[in-house]
Amino acid sequence: MKQVSGKEFVRLIQKHGWLLKRINGSHHIFTKEGHRERIVIPVHGNQPLKIGLLKHQMKIAGLTEADL
Repeated sequence: MKQVSGKEFVRLIQKHGWLLKRINGSHHIFTKEGHRERIVIPVHGNQPLKIGLLKHQMKIAGLTEADL
């Protein structure tokens, strides 16, 4: 799986209709109309997200590896 930074993942989910609700420190919190879940993305510069976290957030957002 391709490694993606928090900044890159933020851009990706915004393209898919997720809206930034608020920022708490370095954590960006996104919501989407019609979804109960929220996505919390840690943005620590250009550090890549850990694979487990990335897979879980992609599942919530309805994204596949091809979308990366």
